[in-house]
Amino acid sequence: MAVVLSWNVAGRVRGVVEQATALAGRACDVVALQEVRASALPGWQAALGMLGYEHVVATLQPDGTRLEPERRLGTLLASRSPIERRPAAEVPWPERYLVARTRLGDATVEVHNLHAPISQKAGQVKVLTLEAVHAALATGCDVPRILVGDLNTPQYESREGEVQSFARTRTGRIRPSHGERHDRAELLLVTGLREHGYADAFRALHGYGRRDRSWVFPRTMGRAGWRLDHIIVRGLEVVACEYEHAWRDAGLSDHAAMWADLRACQRTR
Repeated sequence: MAVVLSWNVAGRVRGVVEQATALAGRACDVVALQEVRASALPGWQAALGMLGYEHVVATLQPDGTRLEPERRLGTLLASRSPIERRPAAEVPWPERYLVARTRLGDATVEVHNLHAPISQKAGQVKVLTLEAVHAALATGCDVPRILVGDLNTPQYESREGEVQSFARTRTGRIRPSHGERHDRAELLLVTGLREHGYADAFRALHGYGRRDRSWVFPRTMGRAGWRLDHIIVRGLEVVACEYEHAWRDAGLSDHAAMWADLRACQRTR
């Protein structure tokens, strides 16, 4: 197996041990976490090391730097193989976006770990982030690429494959508060990367008949919510891909984790 796992851990500090215990039950090669606070990083480094992930890079460090509240959530990548951090595209909140190369099975891969801001944040930070990451991923690369993380989109996916952003009402009209640029930006990663050779790992295997939601409204037990967490790949074959809904339902996070078993293709664009 060559497995990558992605999980928004909800900024928990005291819950790191319980979250790491859940991770211990799923054999992986690479782990990508979102919403990792600087104060939780030592706990995560220790826990991941005990699980065999000896190589860890993160966007925030417990160095006493004070950030505004909405900027206190970072991203982390952990691997059983050495990690080389790579330059990332410029985004408004750089702690939300991490790029690194490591080994996944027999292949060197480039992993892009993203936690997109929500639509309500000022200054079009969500739009600017999604546009910048799309531009970076649309370029050629000498190794397979994997985009993982909480993309905070889409709002809706029909069984026929229609994908709708949060910039639209459920009837399909553009919200005046968002506009057409916001609508385009939200689709750039979940559908727009297709023309550049990328595949949504979950949909590639399960189609649009599966109604999984990775985030659900409290007390709905997996029914009403959105599929915000994704693994999107290029140059890799998807062997298996699933969500760990039980971890969310057990209260370990407000997001389900997801994992994908991947194999290198013969050629990479």
